[in-house]
Amino acid sequence: MVLDDDGGVVDFLCESLADHGYETVGMTSPTQALSRLLQENFDLIVSDIEMPELRGLELLEAILAQRPSQLVLLITAFGTIELAVASVKAGACDFVAKPFTIEALVLAIERAFTERQLRREIVRLRATRPALVPGRLVAESPSMRKVLEVARRAARSPSPVLVAGETGTGKSSLARFIHETSGHASSPFIEIDCTAPNPQRRLFGDEGDPSAAGAGAFAEVHDGTLVLDEVSALPLDVQTRIIDLLEREKTRPSMHDTTLGVSARIVCTTTRPLEIALREGHIRPDLYYRLNVIRIELPPLRQRPEDIVPLVDLFLGRRAAAPDDTRPKPTIVGVSATAMRRLVHHAWTGNVRELASVIERAVAMAEHDTILPKDLDLDPTPHGIAGLAAGSDGGIVPLDQVERLYVRHVLQTTGGNKAAAARALRINRRTLYRKMED
Repeated sequence: MVLDDDGGVVDFLCESLADHGYETVGMTSPTQALSRLLQENFDLIVSDIEMPELRGLELLEAILAQRPSQLVLLITAFGTIELAVASVKAGACDFVAKPFTIEALVLAIERAFTERQLRREIVRLRATRPALVPGRLVAESPSMRKVLEVARRAARSPSPVLVAGETGTGKSSLARFIHETSGHASSPFIEIDCTAPNPQRRLFGDEGDPSAAGAGAFAEVHDGTLVLDEVSALPLDVQTRIIDLLEREKTRPSMHDTTLGVSARIVCTTTRPLEIALREGHIRPDLYYRLNVIRIELPPLRQRPEDIVPLVDLFLGRRAAAPDDTRPKPTIVGVSATAMRRLVHHAWTGNVRELASVIERAVAMAEHDTILPKDLDLDPTPHGIAGLAAGSDGGIVPLDQVERLYVRHVLQTTGGNKAAAARALRINRRTLYRKMED
C-alpha cells in the first residue's frame, strides 16, 4: 500500500514500484487506509509522514494497534535524525527522506523484506540448533557462568553435591548437567522426590522382594547419578539408612545375601536452607555434613537478568520445534520490544519455571507472529512485588491485600502445589492453609 495525501505522488510511486515487480494499491486518505487494512493483508505500507488527517507517526500507531507485525516504511520531506529515530522507536521498519530516487526506495523495501525473512530464519535455526551446554542451561550472566564452572569441576569428582536455590531456578537441570558432564553420562540418572510418600521404598526397594522389580534406586543407579530432591524432607529413619550406606559404601537388604556396592554420585537439592532444617531437627547433623561437601547456590532469575533474553529464545525455539498444532495459528517469530522489557523487569518469583510457563501461554494466546505485552500473563506493574504496594491511582494498598496477592501469585507459580508454595514462602503448611482460608 502506498499512502500519501498527494494523489500525483501516489500514482507516480505505484507506477514506479509496479515497474520493479511490486503489486501496489494507492490510497490518499489515512482513515480509509486504516479501514482497508482490516479487510486486506499488505506485505508493506509506504506512508508519508505529513498528512492532513493523521500525521505519519499517529498513523503508524493506529496501524500497529490493528496489525502489530505490519511492516511500515515512512517517507517525508522533513527528514531529521530525531524524526528518524522516533519513527523506528515507534515501530517503523525504515525511514526515507525526500527527495529520494525510486532505486533508493526499492532498496529500503527490499531491506525490510530481507530483515523480516532473517527474523523468521533465526527462529527456524534457533529451533534446530543444539543447546550451548549439556542440559540446555543458559549462562550469559556472570553468576550463572560461575555456577557452571563450579559444576564442571564437581562433575570430575565423585563427592556428593548439594544444589540450593529457590523454586524454579533449575536445580534438577543443573544436576543433569553434572551427570552429563561427568564420565558416567551413559549410566542411569534417577531423581527421587523426597516429599513424596514412602521415599524409603523408592530408595531401598520392596524389602523381602528379591526380584529386579523390587530393587530400589540405590540398586538401580549403579555408577550413575542419584538426585535426592528436597533432601531435608526425608524422614529421620530414612536419613539414618542413607548415612549408614554412604559411610560403609554398601548396603545389605534384609532378605538378600548379596551386598550392593554404592558407586553412584549423590546430588541433593533443596529450596530450604539446610542450616535451618539442621537447627530445627529436620535433618541429621551427620547427614548434613556428609552431603554438604560441594555446595552450589543457584541464583534466582531476578538476580541474573542477562539470562532472560536467551531463555526466551530457548523457550520459543522449543515451541517452534514442537509438533505443529492442527489449529490455525501464526508462527511466532519473536517478542516485541515492549513485551521483552516487561519480561526483563519482572520479579520472577517462580524463576525460570515461571518464565517458561509465561512464554508457553503467550505462544498459545498470541494472535500475531509477535508476542505482545497483552499476551503476557504478568502483573502490569514493572517492578514485581514492589509494584504490588501501589494502587492504579498511585495510592497505597493495605498490607493484607499485598500479602493476599503475593500468596495467590506463589500458588499460581507452583501450579497449586501447597507444599512447594509453603517452602517458597518459608512458612509451614498449616500457616499457608490458614492464609488461604482467610
